[in-house]
Amino acid sequence: MFSQTETDTIKTELPKEVVIDAIVKKPFDPLTPSKAAFYSAVLPGLGQAYNRKYWKIPIVYVALGTGVYFYLENDKDYNRVRDAFKSRLAGHNTDEYWGVDASGFPLAEPRISKEGLERAQKTLRRNKELSLLITFGIYALNILDANVDAHLLQYNIDEDLTLRPHFQYNERENNTDLGLTLNFKF
Repeated sequence: MFSQTETDTIKTELPKEVVIDAIVKKPFDPLTPSKAAFYSAVLPGLGQAYNRKYWKIPIVYVALGTGVYFYLENDKDYNRVRDAFKSRLAGHNTDEYWGVDASGFPLAEPRISKEGLERAQKTLRRNKELSLLITFGIYALNILDANVDAHLLQYNIDEDLTLRPHFQYNERENNTDLGLTLNFKF
């Protein structure tokens, strides 16, 4: 019963002033997303650099380069088929799709008919236009990505608020449990 006496209690006074380390953040500029979108529209990848997402720049250029490559290849093939078709309409049998025999003379019948050349022109024109449309779509996605990324920069995504998966072995039931843990740090 000695612990109940007043002489043993320690009196502590709370400090009059408590200093807590404050997190200093610069204010969010609401024009940042429009700047990022404008930069990305002027030069693809520049908006990603403005947002400091440098790893996205090669992805943007590879995607745009692939679209341009397929457009140029389809355009080159379309022009070859169109020139052969025009040559056939003029009455010549010397185009690359007519074919030659072993001695180098043109065959009596073409390997690809005029109708086949017409179908090939339509297909290649459609592929060329489709690759151009996809390239413009990738360009627009580049601008949209820079804009959305700049919008998301204003949100707090530090370690004080985390959502992590956890894996736990349940010894009673002899099985495993999967779940998510939401952690708050104040």
